[in-house]
Amino acid sequence: MLTVERLTVRRGGREVLRDVSLSLAPGKTLAVLGESGAGKSTLIASVLGLINPEHGMVSWDGRPIARGAVALVMQEPRAAFNSRLTLRRSVCEPLRARGLPEDQDRFFRLCRGLELEPDLLARRPNQISIGQAQRAGVLRALIAAPPLILFDEPLSALDAATQKHTARLISAIQREEGFAALIVTHDLGYAAAHAENIAVLREGRIEEAADADVFFRNPQSSYGQSLVNAAVALGALEHRAA
Repeated sequence: MLTVERLTVRRGGREVLRDVSLSLAPGKTLAVLGESGAGKSTLIASVLGLINPEHGMVSWDGRPIARGAVALVMQEPRAAFNSRLTLRRSVCEPLRARGLPEDQDRFFRLCRGLELEPDLLARRPNQISIGQAQRAGVLRALIAAPPLILFDEPLSALDAATQKHTARLISAIQREEGFAALIVTHDLGYAAAHAENIAVLREGRIEEAADADVFFRNPQSSYGQSLVNAAVALGALEHRAA
């Protein structure tokens, strides 16, 4: 289980996160909602161990998160890859970094699950569509079977139809693989359809944390209410995925 306990992070003399506490069980999805500047990217960097907090701690099963136990899917998929390397080489880099062999059966099974033709991965990032690049990014995150995957606005670079399709593929793979998913996003429709739990982050603090069904039916904070009302007005909320 991921535990973020009373995390406070100061950057440039300013508190970016203040007393943030979260938990996420294996196989479950937690969506952290918030506008730009809320501290979402700092939260991801803290979970990755890239930032030393002023106070608090981040752990997996009560221990510091080990190398290889967490992977990241970035917002801009093409920027996540080395433009000089084939996608196949980049996708398998987490295995080489940990000294693990390539499991061909797993590789092809994950390709099928993400609807990626293996031959496509012989190309370079600028030779495929942005939707294909994002699915290749998910494949790289999955390849070494980490128990925790972080998703940083994973669908925002995609068009609406590709967003929905990619989200369904990720959810199906998660049910098979059983990894925990922490998603930071401003997309309430995505969160409502695919997350079991919601945390609302505002100005570095958790405004509200709840079961997703409870939150979208009856948010308790005024800020949470404003987010849900705006999403409803825009027609962004759909029935949650089964």
